[in-house]
Amino acid sequence: MTAAGTGTGLKVGAVIITMGNRPDELRALLDSVAKQDGDRVEVVVVGNGSPVTGVPEGVRTVDLPENLGIPGGRNAGIEAFGPSGAEMDILLFLDDDGLLAHHDTAELCRQAFAADPKLGIISFRIADPDTGETARRHVPRLRAADPLRSSRVTTFLGGANAVRTKVFAEVGGLPDEFFYAHEETDLAWRALDAGWMIDYRADMVLYHPTTAPSRHAVYHRMVARNRVWLARRNLPALLVPVYLGVWLLLTLARRPSVPALKAWFGGFKEGWTTSAGPRRPMRWRTVWRLTRLGRPPVI
Repeated sequence: MTAAGTGTGLKVGAVIITMGNRPDELRALLDSVAKQDGDRVEVVVVGNGSPVTGVPEGVRTVDLPENLGIPGGRNAGIEAFGPSGAEMDILLFLDDDGLLAHHDTAELCRQAFAADPKLGIISFRIADPDTGETARRHVPRLRAADPLRSSRVTTFLGGANAVRTKVFAEVGGLPDEFFYAHEETDLAWRALDAGWMIDYRADMVLYHPTTAPSRHAVYHRMVARNRVWLARRNLPALLVPVYLGVWLLLTLARRPSVPALKAWFGGFKEGWTTSAGPRRPMRWRTVWRLTRLGRPPVI
């Protein structure tokens, strides 16, 4: 079936994970997906340790018996569309308390992926639904002062993005063991090492309430542990201590509270004393590519 208006023929699906605690927001998100221009966007809602209820007819559901974390839940959603999501050409990943701001997002994704065969991932702009503002941390690049400027980037936002399913087939899915934090960068680095590119698109907008990531009780421990795992899995050996040393200094410079710092160091230790999973260090040409894109893998 051909996408209306584009002629790309690219099939788009959407993966949404939920813990069942935001039914009104989930329904609003599903409505915004249903209103997308062009061919129907197929949707799967994954209940991460909570059964999925109250979704419209035609929405696929997956009920996981336990909470597998963000990457585990999203991987289950990918596989609901066949191995590595093979039934679809593009998968959108959307937070269940988000809302697609415009009706043309899926069409813009089809056009972008059709026009650039090496484009593997698109990161959407996240904007507060009340103010329309985008937090600096939601712009996936170091030069984040202008969130309305689109650009090539080296990572992406986990709950507001689109991925070409060929990327999953080539480099694998998100790292289940991370549970929460940095799973997107792990996938991004593997994709970049395989030759794919990542774009930040300011015109593709997901409305999402502005909240602090530290609201999650596990935030500081997971961030530190997964940062170590990320480096151990993906960086050339020479860069591992540099990367982690820089992040240690940045963490101290932010002057977190004593409990937060204690949790962070606990996670940092855990990252070194537990298995990080398979190690596949990126090539030095990828290090140079990341550097040319404005974010060398030492920060």
